[in-house]
Parts: sequence; structure tokens; C-alpha cells
Amino acid sequence: MSTSLTIVADENIPLAEAFFAELGELRCVPGRDMTAATVADADVLLVRSVTSVNQALLAGSRVKFVGTCTIGTDHLDLPWLAEAGIRVASAPGCNARAVVDYVLGALLHLAELSGDELEDKVIGIVGAGRVGGTLHKVLKALGWQVKICDPPRAAQEDGEFYPLDTLIDDVDVLCLHTPLTREGEHPTWHLLNAERINKLRAGQWLINAGRGAVVDNAALEARLAAQDDLWVALDVWENEPQVNVALAKRVHLATPHIAGYSLDGRMRGTEMVYLALCEHLGIEPRQSLANVIPEHWLKGLRITGKAEFEALLSTVSRAVYDPRRDDAAFRRHLRLPDSERAGAFDALRKHYPVRREIPGIKLFTRQSSADLNQLAKALGCSVETL
Repeated sequence: MSTSLTIVADENIPLAEAFFAELGELRCVPGRDMTAATVADADVLLVRSVTSVNQALLAGSRVKFVGTCTIGTDHLDLPWLAEAGIRVASAPGCNARAVVDYVLGALLHLAELSGDELEDKVIGIVGAGRVGGTLHKVLKALGWQVKICDPPRAAQEDGEFYPLDTLIDDVDVLCLHTPLTREGEHPTWHLLNAERINKLRAGQWLINAGRGAVVDNAALEARLAAQDDLWVALDVWENEPQVNVALAKRVHLATPHIAGYSLDGRMRGTEMVYLALCEHLGIEPRQSLANVIPEHWLKGLRITGKAEFEALLSTVSRAVYDPRRDDAAFRRHLRLPDSERAGAFDALRKHYPVRREIPGIKLFTRQSSADLNQLAKALGCSVETL
């Protein structure tokens, strides 16, 4: 089925050809290079988080549908798009599981470096949306202590939510999973400002896999330069693709905004936007992710009944995804000249290796155990008795 639609898409959207080519003429271009001229004759615009979609980009164009294959929409000027009558679709929750896998890897890494036991830590999650909510369920199922801060949800529903400053005082680990907002009752830009960063206790852990500017990067770099007493993992940065190199060299895990970059999550995002576009066009979808997603390269792991819980968690998590590999690649990029670093940051994302998600793994065993069953249930793996 072909129509007269012209579709402009970020070249990093996986399976764009498989899902959208039959709907019209598909042109794939670098997301950061999109200009008003690029999209002037487009009817549909498909982006990821690196493209700012606003009046400057779309005024005068034919675009009537914007789809972002990401969970966040802070790169979209939603009020202007609504006023212009442009339909917007996103992919909420598409990569939530991938981010959880990243956080598990970061927690394991920081535990090894610090010599601390994860089961002894109180973990605070800031932002209990699809990503933070999924992380909360997984960590609780692993038997760990978790506390939540989410002011917008606390104002609308019952639940044990903590104010941010109380949470910071109470927890050993702070995980940030908020959108980036500058307006409204609960803005998140520089949520961790210099004052809050300087109040963090020596030995506290900080993991940001949400949005870079939620943390004042300059203030964090200054704290680490002065005291170097925090354990820090950062996947997102202010002013991407330009990164605060001094800060990146001081943190314990540094990666190029790839926490949600599993193949499963990215493909899921493409499918969600495809379905929204089909609905917008009033046509029946003819493609589905089940028909095109590749087989998981790792069939499963064979586990004995004697494996201890901590060893099981580390082995299963890292067999599927170990963020230390991304840290190594990112640190090589930091050695490049300033003029090359931004392009290299984008190249790391564009050419990101295939990565799958933990729930796709089977655990094979001759003798099951309580630890194995608990771990499998928490991580979403299946257990098969040999």
C-alpha cells in the first residue's frame, strides 16, 4: 500500500523502513541535522530525542503528524504543536525495561567498587513514571529497600511518597528518572542544584539515567573536584552532545545516553508510533513487531541449584547487558579533540551494538531453588527444569 505521504525520519529509528516505507516516501536523515528546509515538504515527521520540534522547525511545512520514538517529549513544543493542529505521538514506556537493566548494571558496578552490599542499601527513586515505576517493582521483588519521590503523583493519589529533601536524607542511593521540565508546579531542571548536591552525604550513590539537566553538571563536578566522596553513574549530560569532560572523568560510570538503547525497547518505540500513525491515517496496521524482531542471540543460561543469590543476579544481568562496556567506549571518546567529541558522541549512539533485555532469557536448571525462583520472577526470566 503506498500513498502520497512524504515521511521524514531520524536515521537512527530502527525498523523505519519495515514499518513506514509502505505508507509513502520515506526519507531518513540525521536527527541533529533536521532543519526547516529538511521537513518543508514532509507530511509526517519521525524523531528521537535529539531533534527539537517547534515552530522554528515546522512553521510553513505540511507536517500534520509528529511521532517521537522515545518515552520523553521534552524536545517537543507541545503547546505550539497543539495550537498548530499537529497530532503528536510518543512511545511511553517503550524502553523502561532497558533502563532498568542499565540501573541494575550500574548498581552492581558501584557495589563492587565501594565494597558495599546492595541488600543493605536504601534506594531512592525520583520519578515513579513508567521507568521509575518499573524499576521500583523490580528492586522490591529482589528484596531490596526502596523509597519513592514523585510530587505530581503524590498530589493525585495515595501512596508512600517522600519529599525530595527527605528522600535525599534517608537513602543511600539516589536514582533519577524524571522528565525535564522548566515550567509548572514541579520543574525538574537542576532539580539537584548546587545546594542539594553539596548536602549529599559522603559515600552516597547517585545514578542519573533520566535527563542530563536534572542535575547541575557544573555543581556536581565542583563537588567531586573538592571532595571526591560520592559514587556516581551518569548516562545523561547537560548540553549533549557536548559533555562536561572534567565531570565525566570523575564519575565511576559514564555512558553516552544509551540506558534505554536496547534493541527491544527501540523497536517497541517504532511500533508504537507506527500504530499511532495508522490510527491518525484511518488505516489498519499491516506490520507488527512480532513479525520482524530478531531472535534473542542468547538463548539462556544453565544454572545449578547451589548458586547464591548475589552471584545469580550478577551473572544473569551481565550476561545480557554490562554497562561497563559502554563506559569503556565512552572514555575513549573523551580523549578526542574538542572539535571531534560531539560527533563521536552521536556516532556511539548511531552505531550502538545490538543489546537485548533481561526478560528474554531462559534459566535452565536441574534443581530449582528459592533464590533462583525469586530472581527469575523479579527479573522477568523464565525457569525451565532440565
